[in-house]
Amino acid sequence: MAASKLFETVGKIGLGLAITGGILNSALYNVDAGHRAVIFDRLQGVRDVVVGEGTHFLIPWVQKPIIFDCRSRPRNVPVITGSKDLQNVNITLRILFRPVTNQLPRIFTSIGEDYDERVLPSITTEILKSVVARFDAGELITQRELVSRQVSEDLVERAATFGLILDDVSLTHLTFGKEFTEAVEMKQVAQAEAERARFIVEKAEQQKQAAVISAEGDSKAAEMIANSLATAGDGLIELRKLEAAEDIAYQLARSRNVTYLPAGQSVLLQLPH
Repeated sequence: MAASKLFETVGKIGLGLAITGGILNSALYNVDAGHRAVIFDRLQGVRDVVVGEGTHFLIPWVQKPIIFDCRSRPRNVPVITGSKDLQNVNITLRILFRPVTNQLPRIFTSIGEDYDERVLPSITTEILKSVVARFDAGELITQRELVSRQVSEDLVERAATFGLILDDVSLTHLTFGKEFTEAVEMKQVAQAEAERARFIVEKAEQQKQAAVISAEGDSKAAEMIANSLATAGDGLIELRKLEAAEDIAYQLARSRNVTYLPAGQSVLLQLPH
């Protein structure tokens, strides 16, 4: 009897400890680093208090913690819109976002835990369509930095109305429709052909100028020779003959295949073997 009573007592104590431990465990919750908690009270609704990092108490089955990640997180939002000149534009926007900590109760009440899924795609599409419509396709390429800055400024202002902070906004992808791409390629080919034709024309013009200059030089030389003949008579011709004969003699003297004969002799001398 004593032993059974002891086991019964130990069992009751163990059951009591288990129940107490369960109650204590359900009354504690942790908020990790970089996170915040909002308390939903079944009696009072969402409390206007943001709970920081650490271990905290709550009333079991009456209160429930909703944990929010308050660190910057990336999100890519693809959008298809139209430019000022009615060209289809595919744009991908990369956003680093986080919630405003003291506005978490309002965010949870009015938007929900998945606030990023509900807010970011809609406001990004709205702002991109508004900004891109101010530029034509060429300006979107040449003024990309201006477009990115305008999108960033408008989007930061719009996101602030929903309690969101955008740490960075950047255009990571920008392409155009197939028709525009083909038109750009055809334009580049036409420009290359026009440049080649211009080069050919310039080359022909230079050759023409060279021919004119050469003809003018030949004409001037002929005129100078004619004037010299008129002044010096046959003396200039005789001088040119002597110069030519001297040059021929010099070239023949350097050749091993030339044999000189004495004056008046027309055959080679018989040389001994």
